[in-house]
Amino acid sequence: MEAQGADEFLVDQIRQGDQGAWRELIARYQGRLLAFARSRIARFSDAEDLVQETFIGFTQSLDHYDRNRSLETYLFTILRYKLCDQLRSKKMAAINAPEDDEGWWDQILPPTGETPSGVAVRAEAVRVQESVLADVLRRLIHELRDRDAFDDLQVIELVFYAGWRNLQVAELLEIDQKSVAGIKFRAIAKLQKFLGEADETELAALDEASAEVTVARVWRERRLTCLKRSTLGSYLLGVLEEPWLSYTQFHLDVVGCPLCLANLQDLEEEDVAGSPREASEQIFASSVGFLKTTGG
Repeated sequence: MEAQGADEFLVDQIRQGDQGAWRELIARYQGRLLAFARSRIARFSDAEDLVQETFIGFTQSLDHYDRNRSLETYLFTILRYKLCDQLRSKKMAAINAPEDDEGWWDQILPPTGETPSGVAVRAEAVRVQESVLADVLRRLIHELRDRDAFDDLQVIELVFYAGWRNLQVAELLEIDQKSVAGIKFRAIAKLQKFLGEADETELAALDEASAEVTVARVWRERRLTCLKRSTLGSYLLGVLEEPWLSYTQFHLDVVGCPLCLANLQDLEEEDVAGSPREASEQIFASSVGFLKTTGG
């Protein structure tokens, strides 16, 4: 919540044309965006260009940014659009793109035909549906974490978030298939209980749920189990203790969350470089002119 509050403050300042806030936002997110682009684009210069276009795209869609959504995810989504456009037109060569990467991003990208400026533009009913579903999922996840039930959380994440079948989960985690079914059953029962505690307005919205509002999509879009930068930092330093150590390795290596992997690589490069990247100033210089047109 502290990071979200800082992002909201920066966005508010940027909307007023504050160049210092814009410079800070670029410095905060440029590294992780570049890490993501570099993992998929052969030429470093092309990756830098994509990140630059992402920040320009953000300034152009600033009026549509919904502060209730993760700024980081919003920026990654714009970058994903830019990346897909370039790859489809074969202007850039892709490398190391996971086979299931397209499927992962299909869960958080807006419907076909929606532009980056419309990423956060949804009908009010859909926003309510997503919010209610996110709340109950978050309650379930926090309850499991509070009980240190990370083994159960791994099962739930693979079933609900990654879309794996019970048999696949059982084989990977080396547990009985009946155990997987039991964990899944108890999780669904908990979610139903939490939904029963929602108010009538929220329940009415769910009765008319949109086809795009699914557990997997909300889980990914709201990044309900994504790792904090501080957790990833502790992991890199080798000071992260169990059970968080095993869960972090699971989320990175098994789930393969591309956003957390990009954050991890960014932190690794920060540790090596020890100083701000020169690209930040280049991005700032190229995008600040667009910022001036957005200030109120």
